[in-house]
Amino acid sequence: MKENSTIRGSSGKIPMDKLKQALDAGLVIFDGAMGTEIYRRNFFVNASYEELNLTRPDVILEIHRSYMEAGAEVLTANTFNANARSLGRFGLADRTVEINRAGIALARKAADGKALVAGSVGPVADPADRRTAAELVAEQLEGLAEADFVIFESIRRLPELEAALEAVRSRPGLPYVVSFALSAEELGTPADPLPGFLAAVREAKQHRPTAIGLNCGGGPEAVLAGLEELMPLASRQKRWWLPVIVQPNAGAPRTVDGRTLYLTSDEYFSTYARRYAQLGAAAIGGCCGITPEHIAEVVRSVKPITDSERRQLPEVELRELPPAAPLAERSPLGAKFAAGEFVTEVELTLPRGFDLSRTLAAARRCREAGVDVVNLPDGPRASARISPLAAAIAIERETGMATLPHCCTRDRSLIGLQAELLGYAGSGIRNLLFITGDPPKLGDYPFSTGVFDTDAIGLVRLQNRMNRGIDLGGNPLNAPTSVVIGVGADPNAIDPEREYRRLVEKVEAGADFIVTQPVFDAEALFAFLDRIAWLKKPLVAGIWPFASMRNAEFMHSEVPGVKVPDRVMEEMRRAGDDRDAQREAGISIARRLASEVRSRVQGIQVSAPFGNVELALRVLA
Repeated sequence: MKENSTIRGSSGKIPMDKLKQALDAGLVIFDGAMGTEIYRRNFFVNASYEELNLTRPDVILEIHRSYMEAGAEVLTANTFNANARSLGRFGLADRTVEINRAGIALARKAADGKALVAGSVGPVADPADRRTAAELVAEQLEGLAEADFVIFESIRRLPELEAALEAVRSRPGLPYVVSFALSAEELGTPADPLPGFLAAVREAKQHRPTAIGLNCGGGPEAVLAGLEELMPLASRQKRWWLPVIVQPNAGAPRTVDGRTLYLTSDEYFSTYARRYAQLGAAAIGGCCGITPEHIAEVVRSVKPITDSERRQLPEVELRELPPAAPLAERSPLGAKFAAGEFVTEVELTLPRGFDLSRTLAAARRCREAGVDVVNLPDGPRASARISPLAAAIAIERETGMATLPHCCTRDRSLIGLQAELLGYAGSGIRNLLFITGDPPKLGDYPFSTGVFDTDAIGLVRLQNRMNRGIDLGGNPLNAPTSVVIGVGADPNAIDPEREYRRLVEKVEAGADFIVTQPVFDAEALFAFLDRIAWLKKPLVAGIWPFASMRNAEFMHSEVPGVKVPDRVMEEMRRAGDDRDAQREAGISIARRLASEVRSRVQGIQVSAPFGNVELALRVLA
């Protein structure tokens, strides 16, 4: 990108918009709180935290460096309240520019060229003197001239936004962000300020922000609600749509069983961060109460997944290659799909050890019951279990039951994944379900790291190439593989547009059939089926029979990609405290749902909760 030659006041040329470049390249990780980190170091609120840029630069440097070590890609300078009005309360108004310059210099020193530096500008209180809020902001911007961009944070009222937009008019070309602090109680009501904020941003035609944001709020859950409102509003205005940066605070404490608890643990925060990314957030960081530990968890468990979606396999020309074997010739499962016949599947969770005796017994029972294939997850919820490859070989060899192992991108590099696919082919396993996988932080080994060299779409492309006789690099195999390619889909995805787009890409990459996440709402599934009908691919609906009320509550609140309607939860509650009654209610719900959707799908997959294959078979009976 060429350097922008626009003049910024008296400071000379404006550098290129580095924030835009970073946002275009992939998910960007911002740092977390500054004020609460200062407070944790025993600096109390009766002092100016921004003055510490001059009096205790070592403290500010330490905080910035802790975020660098956590993996932050943007450091936000300690300048939130460094305007003359706020500094004047401490007799520091005449040092406004000096304090802001020092804040940027400290962040720049900690970044060491490895992260962007943002100047932070908080809302300006109504001036007591004749200077307008815009004039006070403009003065602060003089001290932030060496920042890569400026972020106007915690905007709650339209006049605050208007002051920021007026101030930046005197600095054409300055990259900036406007970030709103929304109240959950106001969202969707006549008092909701978001439509007015967006209208004001649209009117800033000559100098619009690089991005808009949501920060602070009432914690991760409340900010998620704001993001759910913001993204559709932005997407309806494609001409001016801007990337969205999400920076929630740690939220207020909650009373649980008489105890006051702060629920925003590292894992809780990163779970919401993944949801932000799924909704389309371009950058994620934190506000008050979010620590370097929170940011490190997002870097470790969320960023690799989002980055994997942007990585592309090396381009290989496929037109000159022979086509893959016809679907009907690849496996009996492929033949049933090709003939339009109904397919039944049972999902068996593999053991944590290597003793497969119970799994083999369950597979035999499924074969006796006439089930077409058993589905073998790969480390569900990132737990360590025997590999699906080893289990599939044993099941098919010792029971004759066809298998559908999951192949997950989380744990292996592209070379390792290719080796595994060749292992399946060499072992005679002909059906595979390709998934991206859960991040390790969801499982028993939070210290583990995910690889995510690619995602499910890339993995389907790789298998499709191998089905046509070439490997990852375009080199010929000694024989083409002959695999029926399955992919997952979530009819209740938090971002339906993203889910639809990715499913289309999976089919374009070479998918032969689709298996859904467990569904509990027939109408939601039917709406999804209507939208994807043009893909003309067989779809197998996932069904989960609840084993107990506790099992239902866990699925409702803890399993990513699963949505249990309130009416279903209420039906489970009516079963009372008796475990047998709860189990029967779960089976009844699953049987009813299977009956409702049967005419619209080409198969049913029933999970066997806690390894109880008889529950699954009762649903299919």
